[in-house]
Amino acid sequence: MDHDLYPIFVIVMALLLVVVFVGHYLIYYSTVNFFGVTTVRVKAILGLVLLGLALSFFLTSVLARLSENFVTRALYFLSTLWLGVATTLLAVFIASWAIIWISKYFNWQINLTALGVTALIFSFAYSAYGIWNAYNPVIKEITVNIKNLPPEWKGRKAAQLSDVHLGHVLRTGFMQKVVDETNAQKPDIIFITGDLFDGMDGDLAELAKSLNNIKAPLGTYYVTGNHETYLGVENAYAALKTTPAKVLKDQMVSIDGMQIIGISYPERGFSKDIGQTIKNLKDFNPQKPSILLWHDPTKIDQAKQAGISLQLSGHTHHGQIFPINFISRLIYGKYYTGFHKEENYSIYTSNGVGVWGPTMRTGSRPEIVIIKFE
Repeated sequence: MDHDLYPIFVIVMALLLVVVFVGHYLIYYSTVNFFGVTTVRVKAILGLVLLGLALSFFLTSVLARLSENFVTRALYFLSTLWLGVATTLLAVFIASWAIIWISKYFNWQINLTALGVTALIFSFAYSAYGIWNAYNPVIKEITVNIKNLPPEWKGRKAAQLSDVHLGHVLRTGFMQKVVDETNAQKPDIIFITGDLFDGMDGDLAELAKSLNNIKAPLGTYYVTGNHETYLGVENAYAALKTTPAKVLKDQMVSIDGMQIIGISYPERGFSKDIGQTIKNLKDFNPQKPSILLWHDPTKIDQAKQAGISLQLSGHTHHGQIFPINFISRLIYGKYYTGFHKEENYSIYTSNGVGVWGPTMRTGSRPEIVIIKFE
């Protein structure tokens, strides 16, 4: 890590720790009050268990990075899964407190134990759905109209795979399932818009080998995301050398009159003017149709001014776990998910195929995006 980034890293980790511990304290406080826990010993045990669970994500993340094997991956999976369950449980407890406050205003009688039991049942059932959901991406079909679309591209289909996050949890079996479901759609071309890997060390080539089975006559094109910068982009590039995926590093290829531009995600501590990067590309013509692969739904004005026809992004996961959706919406505005068209410019922000952290999705469906051109 760049020494200049240490202060930022420390601040981010400190804030994350505060959020996690405050959240776990609120779960402790709610549990004690809803279930009328008064015994000091039971309170102490509950507090210690929740303290251990709060620390588990940080500890297992370090452990899995130091020594990756079945045991460390399993511990990492369980600790991150709890983080997702805890987020859901916290949200439900907060909603339960809101019900209590409202009931006092209207003089309603609320059974706290019954409310607490309902909150637990709903939280764990919703979390179970979220786990199933994470492993079952849907096919999302959209149609995009592009000005001056070459005749060869009319009716063609592209598949967008974003944020697969292959790593400690999602491995070759999951990737092969994604490949099989993508192949079933018979796309002409495939775009991988970053975060194929989860930012871990290990045998990345083994994780990526399923890409050898992907079928697209016009090829597969890949750009890096922020997680590739965590593991080192050269490691990602080396892994993809064993696959047919073509890496675009601030480069453009033209296929039957369509300009396909891939902009690499900037290294940590740096930013990128993608508008200028696009303009500097040899033979780029803003009057011709173009597709921009850029990991996150930002630099919208730069892309518009450069003359981009369609931008494909991901990164946001549509929040992944409710209610983080609202935070994602605050950060990225209306572009945080879905399709948006503004005059001759369009953007699609994918929910992503995989997950980061908790292997669950309660805020959105994971998706393989199929784009039909008209």
